[in-house]
Amino acid sequence: MSIRVLIVDDSPLMRALLQHRLGRESDIAVIGTAADAAEARQMIKALDPDVVTLDIEMPGMDGLSFLEKIMQLRPTPVILVSGATEEGASATARGLQLGAVGCIAKSQLRVRPSDVVDDCPLVEMVREAARVHLHPHPARPARHAPPPAPASPTAAALPDIIVIGASTGGVEALHTLLADFPADCPPTLVVQHINGCFAGAIAQSFDRAVRPRVMLAESDMPLERGTVLFAPGNERHLQVANAGSRGYRCILREGDPVSGHRPSVDRLFASLAALLGGNGGSRALGVLLTGMGQDGAQGMAQLASIGARTIAQDQESCVVFGMPRAAIELGAAGEVLPLEKIGSAIFAPARVGLA
Repeated sequence: MSIRVLIVDDSPLMRALLQHRLGRESDIAVIGTAADAAEARQMIKALDPDVVTLDIEMPGMDGLSFLEKIMQLRPTPVILVSGATEEGASATARGLQLGAVGCIAKSQLRVRPSDVVDDCPLVEMVREAARVHLHPHPARPARHAPPPAPASPTAAALPDIIVIGASTGGVEALHTLLADFPADCPPTLVVQHINGCFAGAIAQSFDRAVRPRVMLAESDMPLERGTVLFAPGNERHLQVANAGSRGYRCILREGDPVSGHRPSVDRLFASLAALLGGNGGSRALGVLLTGMGQDGAQGMAQLASIGARTIAQDQESCVVFGMPRAAIELGAAGEVLPLEKIGSAIFAPARVGLA
């Protein structure tokens, strides 16, 4: 059965580009196109698409407001089509936090339909989006400042370093998880599979929304308490290295994709396991969130083998139960928890939520 796609974009050229490219695939059917949110709303009701591609900047109701309505009233996998300008990237970051499952920059599409190339990532995004599991989203109040801080956990209950991996649905999941992090959290590194041109805006959006400082990682940057570092996109792997008496530092390395990705969660987790060896595993915590595929499972197994604490998101709360499932099947996940309980499990003075 074909994946039924609705294209929403106010540009006739962009609608034609998207329709032309997706229409070339035997397993994808473009069932309609809409020029604005009002038209799209009626078409979603009438046609019940499997996936929606959504332009963020449209006349009338803007794409983000429309996306929020979709997630509240009729959850449907949405791929954002955005400009890679600073404004467009910021809006894309917000859209991913609201529940969009993917994004593509308009610069990745060609000017004329005849120029659209076969390696355009949109096709695989649509196939991936068609397999996600969505729940209705409650309306969210606007947040202009981080929420009140929870009680500080005892230092003995915390690891020295936290590493997190996520893919499809991960930006929204990270928004929930990092909201539970205190301002003085252990140094934390995150690999989120995302188009590199949006990585900076995503880090900036988190920095405004949560208590720790959030930024993109730079090579040889020291890892400090109260700081969360995101891998800077799809060009280099993020790893952990020794900084001598100064603790840890992060490094960025060239290399082929690992487990199909660059940066790779497996590469991050494995670097920490190799650094700590058999004596220091108890100082580390690895968390694997929603995502397609298996990236992170082998790396989490390496962390578990040295005695690190490992947590996988459970199936019910995942948008895609791929990466966590792979880790669980390997026996690498010491704990399997709903997303909303992972933060409290990390930062409670004693471990909670153990099966």
